[in-house]
Amino acid sequence: MGIVAGLDSSSAFTHIVVCDTDTGAVLRRGYAAHPVEPKATEVDPQAWLLSLGEAAGGGLLEGVQAIGVSAQQHGLVPLDHQGGVVRPALLGNDKRAQAAAADLIDGLGGRQAWAEAVGAVPQAAQPVAKLRWLARNEPEAAQRVVEVLQPHDWLVWQLLGRPARRTTDRGAASGTGYWSAGTGAYRPDLVELALGHPVALPEVLGPCDTAGATPEGLLISAGTGETMAAAFGLGLGAGDAVVSLGASGSVMAVHREALSDPSGTITSLADATGMHLPVVYTSNAVRALRGTAEMLAAENLEELSALALKSTPGASGLVLLPYLEGERTPHLPHTAGTLCGLRRESMKPEHLARAAFEGMLCSLADALDVLRGRGVEVRRVFLLGAAAELPAVQAIAPALFGTQVVVPQPAEYAALGAARQAAWALGVSQGTADPHTPPAWQGAAAQVLEPGEELAVGQAIRQQYVATRDQIHPGAFTPAP
Repeated sequence: MGIVAGLDSSSAFTHIVVCDTDTGAVLRRGYAAHPVEPKATEVDPQAWLLSLGEAAGGGLLEGVQAIGVSAQQHGLVPLDHQGGVVRPALLGNDKRAQAAAADLIDGLGGRQAWAEAVGAVPQAAQPVAKLRWLARNEPEAAQRVVEVLQPHDWLVWQLLGRPARRTTDRGAASGTGYWSAGTGAYRPDLVELALGHPVALPEVLGPCDTAGATPEGLLISAGTGETMAAAFGLGLGAGDAVVSLGASGSVMAVHREALSDPSGTITSLADATGMHLPVVYTSNAVRALRGTAEMLAAENLEELSALALKSTPGASGLVLLPYLEGERTPHLPHTAGTLCGLRRESMKPEHLARAAFEGMLCSLADALDVLRGRGVEVRRVFLLGAAAELPAVQAIAPALFGTQVVVPQPAEYAALGAARQAAWALGVSQGTADPHTPPAWQGAAAQVLEPGEELAVGQAIRQQYVATRDQIHPGAFTPAP
């Protein structure tokens, strides 16, 4: 038996799990909040190291042979020629680069050009857009940038003692906007388009590669982005999809190849195992529930859920298109939400509550169908986010998604994924593990929900939703004739 650790440096805290290499059983845990303001959009990266040190205190890492690092995605750490930080790191929640992203889309010739180049259309969160923002708004700082890293890259580099070699992995690289999951290569011309001059980029490691070893001989694996680490920690494989319920939503699935999508609806990411994670984003998920709760004076989402379950499937004919903040899927950035089917008998709080849940889940089913339409197999759907625990979500989702739904128990899945990667890299380095097969750790403990006899009802609700959507927004998913 060996011992490895997984470190997850999220936007607000550091989680560390210490695990048995053979089974993945958690032996010890560490936690520390980042010493930063809540919802900060930029931060001195030293805050991550302070949090890491606190989380690892008390001998937590005693006996550990290897560490894997997961970190928040889409952060930009710009370095000067001495390896110093040019300015505080720009984080993924920083929306200031929206105009910069639009400039880049136009600069390369449109959404299709970007989708073909790197499998993604620039968004404000991505490092490529942040580089353009930096060049436009802080030109003196931009001129000093000679290398760019993401948070996970920077932490691995620090743990290794700041060697000359800087590394990343294909998962984190695929979210930058200048590395293609399809070709497995950087597009340095896109970095230059954004920043105005070329910079050095970290070496992209394979899933079970080793970034290096600390002076004490502790192996550091490649690491990865938080999304990829969580997928690895959950034990996802081909046929699995993840529906994430935040204020906005996302649908992600494990697939054997990168999906080229000329429309840019699918973002082509790489995972932490050598597979791919095509993702479809929606602008509206739980925000539609919160808005409905406010309309109905419900104190919280639990109360809204209980109210919805007093209604019947189909919400007495009410259909909510939950496009409250415009929508990414379908691409309707300037639209608004729509409530249809109002009749005297349907004008009751419980029917509106039910329509909100059905509308949110139908919108995510639309995103799921985008992936299915490109040949992605979906045998089961993992439902993530606090809203996944709501009884109304669990009652409605299996029939609307048309497949088994898995609701994992809360756990530090990104840290677990990082630890699993560390165990893989350690085994390969010792010659005891297959470089093509990750360690077979026990999957997530979860509640499993089946569509059962409600499947036909779910299909009818979907048909009602799709008919309303196509009437209000003809051609939204298919070109109008």
